[in-house]
Amino acid sequence: MIDLNISTMISTPIKQVFNFVSTPENDFQWRYGTLATASLTNGLGTAGTFFRSIGQLMGRRNLSTFEVTEYELDKKYGFKSLSGPLHSKTSYTFESVNGGTRIDIVIQARLSNFFQVTEGTIGKMMKKQLREDIGKLKNVLEAK
Repeated sequence: MIDLNISTMISTPIKQVFNFVSTPENDFQWRYGTLATASLTNGLGTAGTFFRSIGQLMGRRNLSTFEVTEYELDKKYGFKSLSGPLHSKTSYTFESVNGGTRIDIVIQARLSNFFQVTEGTIGKMMKKQLREDIGKLKNVLEAK
């Protein structure tokens, strides 16, 4: 099992950070390897809605479907994969701090035999990428 945790402060109000992160169509702006994402159900805002993402992982293009598992306005957003090479659960928590936002990201993942590599190898790559993604998220949101 791959377990990743990261936190950062973003100098942007919580409502803007939450709305941006919880809109799957924004993923390509800050998540490396994401080529396109689209909602499969009308509107987000409730657990049980779905979205699909086209991305690249280890040089391979893949299509994954996700179900929103947590959605608490300006507090929590989470989803789990229903298909794709990684079986994952991702959770974001948001906290307003001095006009900015603290965001905590927790990812738990299991690797299918799609890549024929160890979870340790993928885990290290994912940890590095998550650090880069959160830095890009911070830059994108603070520039607005």
